[in-house]
Amino acid sequence: MKVVLLAGGFGSRISEESQFKPKPMIEIGGMPILWHIMKEYAYFGYNEFIICAGYKQEYIKEWFANYFLHNSDMTFDYTQGKNEMIVHQTCMEPWKVTVVDTGYNTMTGGRIKRIKKYIGNEPFMMTYGDGVCDVEIDKLVTFHKQHGKLATLTAVKMAQDKGVLDIDDNVVKAFREKNANDGAPINAGYMVFQPEVFDMLDGDQCVLEKTALVELAKRGELMSYVHEGFWQCMDNIREKSMLEKLLAENKAPWKRWERSVPNVPDYAK
Repeated sequence: MKVVLLAGGFGSRISEESQFKPKPMIEIGGMPILWHIMKEYAYFGYNEFIICAGYKQEYIKEWFANYFLHNSDMTFDYTQGKNEMIVHQTCMEPWKVTVVDTGYNTMTGGRIKRIKKYIGNEPFMMTYGDGVCDVEIDKLVTFHKQHGKLATLTAVKMAQDKGVLDIDDNVVKAFREKNANDGAPINAGYMVFQPEVFDMLDGDQCVLEKTALVELAKRGELMSYVHEGFWQCMDNIREKSMLEKLLAENKAPWKRWERSVPNVPDYAK
C-alpha cells in the first residue's frame, strides 16, 4: 500500500522557517519532520511514498536527490583524470519516493486528485506532512480492511484547531470545523482510502476536509480509528521546540528507530 504525504502548503504560521523551505522540510532533531513521518510508516513495512509538493517543491526534490550522497561513505577519485565515485557503505532505507509538483495554490483535495495516476486502482494511505504520532499503522490498516468502508481517519482528543468529528460506534456521522471550546475528537490525519475516493475530488480548489470527508460522513462511509496515544502537529516555533526537546531527551513517542540526535537551540525561550 502506498503512502501519500501532503507537503505543498505555505506553512504561514511558522513563517520564521517556512519562508526558506516547505513546512514539512523544517527539521526536528536534524532531519525534516517529513522524514520522521516516513520513518513511522517504514517501521511497519510501508516504504513507497508519494509526496504532494507545491510551495518550494524544488527544495524537496533536491533534498531527496542528495539523500543517498549524504548518507553514504564515499571516495571521489580524480587521480586518473576522471571523476570516479566509489560507494563504500550506505545507510539508506529501502524507500521508493515519488515527488510530484501538485501546484503552488492547489488545495488538499486537488493535490490528492493530481496524484491518482501514481496510485492506480488500489487503496492508499494519506497523512499531512507536519504531524508526528505513535499510531500503530498495522492496526490502523487492519481496522480499515475489516470494516469495509471507503475511508478511515485517525481520531484523537486534543485541544487543537482541527476538523471535528461526530462519532457513533466508530462511524463518523459528521465532519465539521472546530469551535473554540469544542472538546470533540479531531482529525489527526493518518488516513486510509479506497480508490473510489478519487471520484469525490474535483479540481485544484477542492478541499478534502470540506468536500470528500463531509460527503463520506453523510454516506456512513467514513470510519474513525481512535488513537489514545501521542499525536502532535508542528504549527509554530513553540511546537517545533517541544518536539526538539522530546527528541533530545529521548522521550519522543514516535521515534522507533535508533539514531543519535544533535543538540539544537530552543528558539521558544
